[in-house]
Amino acid sequence: YFQYCPPKPNLASVKEDMLRLPEGKAKADKFYVGFFRENRLAAVMDVVFNYPDSHTAYIGFFMMSRAEQGKGTGTEIVNESFHFIRNQGYRFVRLAYAKGNPQSEAFWKKNGFAKTGAEVDKGDYIAVVMQRSLAE
Repeated sequence: YFQYCPPKPNLASVKEDMLRLPEGKAKADKFYVGFFRENRLAAVMDVVFNYPDSHTAYIGFFMMSRAEQGKGTGTEIVNESFHFIRNQGYRFVRLAYAKGNPQSEAFWKKNGFAKTGAEVDKGDYIAVVMQRSLAE
C-alpha cells in the first residue's frame, strides 16, 4: 500500500490519519475499525459516513495483514461491512485507490466497485475514485 501511497507510516502519522477528516465532516462521522481473527488484527478500515453526500459512506483506508491476504478474508470483511452500512440506510460506498496499484484495483473491482471517472491529484499519487451501489 505505502509503495503507492507514500510516506511510510510512523506513530505520529497514524495518529494524524485517524483524526483526519474531509472538509465539513465531524469526528462523529468517522470510524476506524479493526477486524480480528483468532485475537490477531486481520484488517483495518476507516469509514466516513455521509460523505460525499447523505447517501454514501466513504472508505478512506482498508488494509489487510499479509497473513490474511489471498484467503478471501478481505472480501468477507467488505461484504459484512457493506451489509451493516446498507442497514444504516446508505445506498453507496465510495473509495479511491492509488493509480498504478494493480492489487488494489483488482480487489475493489472484484468486490463490485467501478471507476467513477474522477481522479484526484494527491501530490505523491493520483487517487482513482470508485463507487459501489449497495442495492440488493
